[in-house]
Amino acid sequence: MDIIAIKQRFGIVGHSPALDRAIHVAVQVASTDLSVLITGESGVGKENFAKIIHENSRCKHGNYIAVNCGAIPEGTIDSELFGHEKGAFTNATEMRKGYFEVADGGTIFLDEVGDLPAATQIRLLRVLESGEFMRVGASKPLKTQVRVVAATNADMSLKISNGKFREDLFYRLNTVPIHIPALRERKEDIPLLFLKFATDFAEKYRFPQIQLTPDATEILKNYYWPGNVRQLKHMVENISVVESSRTITTDILEKYISPENAQRNLPALIAAPGADKTEHFERELIYKFLYDLKREVTDLKILVNNMLDQDPHHLNHPIEHRKMTLPSSDPLSSFHIIDNPTFEADRVEPASQENAIVLDDDYSLVNTEKELIKKALDKNNFNRKKAAAELGISERTLYRKIKEYDL
Repeated sequence: MDIIAIKQRFGIVGHSPALDRAIHVAVQVASTDLSVLITGESGVGKENFAKIIHENSRCKHGNYIAVNCGAIPEGTIDSELFGHEKGAFTNATEMRKGYFEVADGGTIFLDEVGDLPAATQIRLLRVLESGEFMRVGASKPLKTQVRVVAATNADMSLKISNGKFREDLFYRLNTVPIHIPALRERKEDIPLLFLKFATDFAEKYRFPQIQLTPDATEILKNYYWPGNVRQLKHMVENISVVESSRTITTDILEKYISPENAQRNLPALIAAPGADKTEHFERELIYKFLYDLKREVTDLKILVNNMLDQDPHHLNHPIEHRKMTLPSSDPLSSFHIIDNPTFEADRVEPASQENAIVLDDDYSLVNTEKELIKKALDKNNFNRKKAAAELGISERTLYRKIKEYDL
């Protein structure tokens, strides 16, 4: 079965090479009896890959049982997985089969396997090595032939080093590793997923389908998505039901996505194993600062150009204190200081006096900016969208300036 057919059958959307690689490995390993460990963040759809393995294996006609190991209390997980005998503990009024016994001849999916207690890890290791297990309170071992597929979103190397997970069990489970990429690592798939979920919920709730504006699409693609595909699905469902407008703009989208959490084209930093996490965090802050600087300089360039168009007499001030040359393209070029002090970008040709912005000590850029914003708002009856368009800045920047200047 090819990858496209697999995607259609299991509802997987996307063309990311990392996603296609994970599907390919799942299909290839399905016909074997090897144990598989699926890794990836919460919400990336790890169980879909367990189902792919089961449906393409020799045990596809057997039972498929999914168990969330992190959701079962430590005191009862052995009974859930391996069963118990009557009278084995309080309230054990009858014998009960566990999941490994019920799934004999099929597949058992152990989600969040990293949360298993130490005693349960020993029992699981024995099942993987010999196919034997014992019910709680029993003295006679039972045999099972079950395919084990495990998954985790935890750092297993860290759990092993901290003594919270057995190294021998990890290697036994990790015979074939499959990593599912996070949603932010396959940005090209985000619009496709949004369209799928929007179509599904339009049919489910009998509403017209929602659509994204180009700007809103870019926000979605650059958002960090800590909850991955699951978070995106729930957000689309929420918007489909709550919003009356079927065209989703940035203003609507920002009600559901916090702008502070959006990663707008920031470089993705991945800490190496054993790296200093403090240093990694500081590097992230530096990248964020550089991006914010780029955005602020862009806004300043647009604002000052509008200011000069509306009030050109300020060019008559003598060039004596500070001169700032704004870049015409990328505002975050390599900046340097020159003798006279001038703020300019390396990639911009030396500015002539007639296109330089000249400021002296008596000149208040803040007051001028405030007045321009007030004029634009008055002219457009306080319509922020129109005022922002006239000023040449984003609505978000205008909103922030309104709050800053208490307008």
